[in-house]
Amino acid sequence: MSSLLDFVNNELVAKKDFPSFKAGDTITVYYEIKEGEKTRTQFFKGVVIQRRGTGATETFTIRKMSGAVGVERIFPINMPALQKIEVNQKGKVRRARIFYFRNLTGKKAKIKESRK
Repeated sequence: MSSLLDFVNNELVAKKDFPSFKAGDTITVYYEIKEGEKTRTQFFKGVVIQRRGTGATETFTIRKMSGAVGVERIFPINMPALQKIEVNQKGKVRRARIFYFRNLTGKKAKIKESRK
């Protein structure tokens, strides 16, 4: 059974080449929205909270502040509407999942830039 799943994930799922990113990085995701017959490109810029899963089922969560309200969005890495991902800033964090970031406000909510 697992070999069948591996076959489907490796052969039938279209792979896109996105830059490598991890939790703490600030990225911009460009994705396509269909409204009736029209399609337009929208972007979502924020900090990566987590990456979860492997292969075809991998997802990542991005958090941004819209005014005083925090907005989180989960993107599947193999979403057909995903056009491109830009890494704006590499962040320096010590965790793979930075859920504590939700409770921080002001200067504490700033992530240091990694100097690599």
